[in-house]
Amino acid sequence: MNETEDNFGITESNGKPALMVGLGILLSRLSGLIRELILAAFLGTRAAADAFKAALQIPRLLQNILGEGTLSASFIPVYSRLADDDDRREEAGIIAGTIATLLGLLTAIIVFVGIVAARPITKALLPLLADETFELTVNLVRIMWAGVGFIVLSSWCLGVLNAHRKFFLSFAAPVLWNAAQVLFAVLAWVRNWSDADIAKAAAWGVLVGGLLQFLIQLPSVRKVTPALRMSLNWKLAPVKEIFSKFMPALFGRGVIQLSAFLDLILAGFLATGAFTALSMAQIIYLLPIGLFVMSIISADLPELSRDHKNTAKLQRRLDASSERIAFYLFFSSVAFIAMGKPLVAMLFQRGEFTSEDTIYIWLVLSAYSLGLVASGFSRMFQNICYSTGDVKGPAKLAGIRVLSSGIFGFLFMFQFDRLAIDNDHLVKLGSIPSFLPLSEIARSLDTSPQRLGAVGLALGSALGAWIEYFLLRNRVSKIHDLEAGQSKNRHHFLVPAAVAGVVAATISYFLNGANPFIVAPVALIISGISFISGSFLLGSRIPLQFISAFKKLAKNKVD
Repeated sequence: MNETEDNFGITESNGKPALMVGLGILLSRLSGLIRELILAAFLGTRAAADAFKAALQIPRLLQNILGEGTLSASFIPVYSRLADDDDRREEAGIIAGTIATLLGLLTAIIVFVGIVAARPITKALLPLLADETFELTVNLVRIMWAGVGFIVLSSWCLGVLNAHRKFFLSFAAPVLWNAAQVLFAVLAWVRNWSDADIAKAAAWGVLVGGLLQFLIQLPSVRKVTPALRMSLNWKLAPVKEIFSKFMPALFGRGVIQLSAFLDLILAGFLATGAFTALSMAQIIYLLPIGLFVMSIISADLPELSRDHKNTAKLQRRLDASSERIAFYLFFSSVAFIAMGKPLVAMLFQRGEFTSEDTIYIWLVLSAYSLGLVASGFSRMFQNICYSTGDVKGPAKLAGIRVLSSGIFGFLFMFQFDRLAIDNDHLVKLGSIPSFLPLSEIARSLDTSPQRLGAVGLALGSALGAWIEYFLLRNRVSKIHDLEAGQSKNRHHFLVPAAVAGVVAATISYFLNGANPFIVAPVALIISGISFISGSFLLGSRIPLQFISAFKKLAKNKVD
């Protein structure tokens, strides 16, 4: 196949995989956003919504520890090299089947334990939940465990398909997971069920959707790996290599999951609404990471693994990915902060979701957004490390991030829980500084004013993200002999992003009170044009590539 190099020295053929990943993730994220819109309209930020969000986080430990991140670090690099070797393709099928068998057995055991021990696990993680909310959370956890187990198996499908450069289906498959939750919740709402019953219906959607997400990928997996064979032979050399990387990656994902659990535990000390606020803000905050960053690094990982011994190629890929990621994340950060209020209102403010909820989610989103650029670049640096077999290093640095985020989050959250939104205004409800939770009565109130403890946790997360970023950048520079600085990216994008933020904030301020379906798109379009124009004038070629991608989509040239 003839390949030409683009302006970054990366073959043009690599642009399509990134685009296909992006399209798949776009559909997945949009369906997830629709799911959140519907659940927010049905449940608002009340106790049942908190129970659902908290319950989903508990079984997702399985997905986050054994799922895509761990397999990306261990399975994909090894399997990609086997699948590319014509003489070892039958062996590749055996290796893929062995990993699927072992992963399936481990997942089944964990799911069984999770269902049986749902009550003590929930009590250990959420010791201060009110009794009614606790009982609902336990019931939801039991329903969700099996569904998340199927999602882990679907991550194995993703690893196989990505190694064969088949990207779209595996990244679009979560649409079924989101759709099942929406369908079950809507059916419960139509029948006028209670908040608790709507949450239970959505939990059954988690189970059914997880199964569908796994099953839809199996035919494609069989097609690309005709030699696939189930096996328990863990003594094969490639399997041993995968497990040598799997355990450090598992530790790293475990550390990251510990961070999620730490947020979960800490949020349990805050007023009602904290779980929901964190979850809904993350849906928006993670959109540019999932859509842009993951599309870039997921398409890069198999190629990085193949070129892991060629420092020059790794550097060119790092430079190319850095500029693309900076283009998307610099603008996203300032946009979420500057025009987050009309954006959140447009997405969520209806039904049981009030204007006070809008301000709350906006403030949490703004706090998270302060660490958005750092989070995106950290994922890219982790990818570089994984491709060269360096799994332990990122895991240790992830541990430092967790510790830092937890410390800062603890220091901030009780201060912000003494602040609240009352009649769309910020008010103080208690003495500051304080390092103790509110009384049980104050925390369990399911009415206004909306306390802001989740903002403190989000700020802690942002600071932890920057600490991890600087540590990873230093590791990539020193250990892997790559230039990881982004001074060129800052020059291209920092000033245009600041100008775009001012534009978006000005529009949002002067149109405050107008229909958010008008304000948000107007602010986004005008500030976006400002950012794209400014970065192009400062010498970046990414705006032209961005516009070109949209033209290709409009002309249906992507098959």
